[in-house]
Amino acid sequence: MVVLRKLPGMPGWPAALGLRLPQKFLFLLFLSGLLTLCFGALFLLPDSSRFKRLFLPRRATASASSSSSASSSSASSSSTRDTDLPRSPPAAAEPRHASPAAPRRLREKLRTTARMAGPPARTAPGARQQVQGGEGRPEPNTGATPARQTRAPFRFDYERFRRSLRHPVRGGRPGEDPETRARRMKIKEMMKFAWDNYKQYALGKNELRPLTKNGHIGNMFGGLRGATVIDALDTLYIMELEEEFQEAKKWVEKSFDLNVVKRRASLFEVNIRYIGGLLATYYLTGEEVFKSKALELGEKLLPAFNTPTGIPRGVINLGSGMSWSWGWASAGSSILAEFGTLHLEFLHLSELSGKPGFREEVMNIRRVLNRVEKPQGLYPNFLSPVTGNWVQHHVSIGGLGDSFYEYLIKSWLMSDKKDLEAKKMYDDALEAIEKHLVKKSAGGLTYIAEWRGGILDHKMGHLACFSGGMIALGAEGAGEERRQRHMDLAAEITNTCHESYARSDTKLGPEAFRFDAGSEAMATRLSERYYILRPEVVESYMYLWRLTHDPKYRQWGWEVVKALEKHCRVEAGFSGIRDVYTTTPTHDNMQQSFFLAETLKYLYLLFCEDDVLSLDDWVFNTEAHPLPVNHTNFKAAVQQ
Repeated sequence: MVVLRKLPGMPGWPAALGLRLPQKFLFLLFLSGLLTLCFGALFLLPDSSRFKRLFLPRRATASASSSSSASSSSASSSSTRDTDLPRSPPAAAEPRHASPAAPRRLREKLRTTARMAGPPARTAPGARQQVQGGEGRPEPNTGATPARQTRAPFRFDYERFRRSLRHPVRGGRPGEDPETRARRMKIKEMMKFAWDNYKQYALGKNELRPLTKNGHIGNMFGGLRGATVIDALDTLYIMELEEEFQEAKKWVEKSFDLNVVKRRASLFEVNIRYIGGLLATYYLTGEEVFKSKALELGEKLLPAFNTPTGIPRGVINLGSGMSWSWGWASAGSSILAEFGTLHLEFLHLSELSGKPGFREEVMNIRRVLNRVEKPQGLYPNFLSPVTGNWVQHHVSIGGLGDSFYEYLIKSWLMSDKKDLEAKKMYDDALEAIEKHLVKKSAGGLTYIAEWRGGILDHKMGHLACFSGGMIALGAEGAGEERRQRHMDLAAEITNTCHESYARSDTKLGPEAFRFDAGSEAMATRLSERYYILRPEVVESYMYLWRLTHDPKYRQWGWEVVKALEKHCRVEAGFSGIRDVYTTTPTHDNMQQSFFLAETLKYLYLLFCEDDVLSLDDWVFNTEAHPLPVNHTNFKAAVQQ
């Protein structure tokens, strides 16, 4: 109850207004309600960060308060792969819990405070965060002016890095049989054909429409242009298409503008395609333009992390720094395959910039995931960036979940097998997947079902077919019995995905295939019969070839090449098709950028010797952009 004290010589001010006792009571009741409403809003309204930081512990408001001083896909999957969609279901994105930010200040000062798992802790009085030269450590405020320290400028020694590689990037090219070389040259010709038509009809746009011979921009990249250019760079370089590579490089130098208009972008897609492509091309060539563009763009993504938990939202405005969740995402949640597919690129952004802020953001994601309870040991696809709790219990190794698991095992590999936390998270997750999701059909085909609150949906998406290669990669670090079991599982899943191709009229696989109603490894719904030049099946062929050298994987890959030439090649490029179960399919008029980044690259590597982009030296991000393993000699190239 509100108590109003009288001042000496003056009556209580409600009385001064001539109010009677019942009126006084109503007035005081109204005033009490108003005060309760105002103060309650500080805690109940979403992201009221300017006020919350006055009352709540520091950890709970670190993200919200830094949203005023800080400057995002995908999911899909590798995590979703439609040009205008994240690797996730289509729908318009709507602003939800938007976080304002000041990008200019963020560029000057990356947040580097490590977030703690568990209950939030207050910062000790007098402590402050100083970030200089990319380093951040809490320093006590003693009242004295700290002595200025002279630091040598941060530098990444590229030449030393190149000497640390165990194999030449393009391999030694020892003697090989003429048939293998001829098949590789055919794939190289396909890449040149795809690039030449993009250059002629759509250079600077994000993707080529080969039927109408024009460009497509889409709404996934926040005003960024040239997605096909960035995605194609490392493939052109590896295939030794020197003239075409120089054309792409020139476009990046002259026309790739990061000062984009204020439009929404997928944190996931910008990270895996643009940042991944730029980082890979820098490591392959040493050209500074690619590094500087990657670092600048990386800082533009950081405001997406300004949430109470530090779990980033899926959509960000690259101009204003505002971020929000996808409109179709349940209860404003973030998507597992989007916020879980940042680790590789963000660690390399820290390595190249000397700024630990990028690393801290993705390490905090792990802390949140390790704290939250997993149903049956599984990771659901939707997590609230506000509470850090699961929103739905839908588990998928395909779209919405896939590349999260991929990045766990690849984080371990990229760390030169020193990131034991990532390895344990991967092992525990795969154990739960084996126990609850891996099934065998009546016809003997092994597949990974989806899980919806304990009820299985007996289907696999094309996106889930990457898992054969992932499980084979992860088998390397297991004991002998477990290693053999995982290699067998990887081979069985890859065989099932091959069957989804072999059982179609075009010998290309559908978007999803099911194991119910007497059907096996075939699409049973019209909405799942299309093929959009996806790479996941040939990705697994490439890994299984490298790890087993079983010739069937090369033969299966060559069958895909012939099917692409027959059904997807058109006059001015390559196009997806709308129905894989007809020999006269209708084309969708889209040459996806990931066709050049992934599908053609994996096919090319399938017919290369193992030392071309050797798995000893490189880890592929989920867009097939190669990032180097952090060997001891690599770390020596990072000079403070």
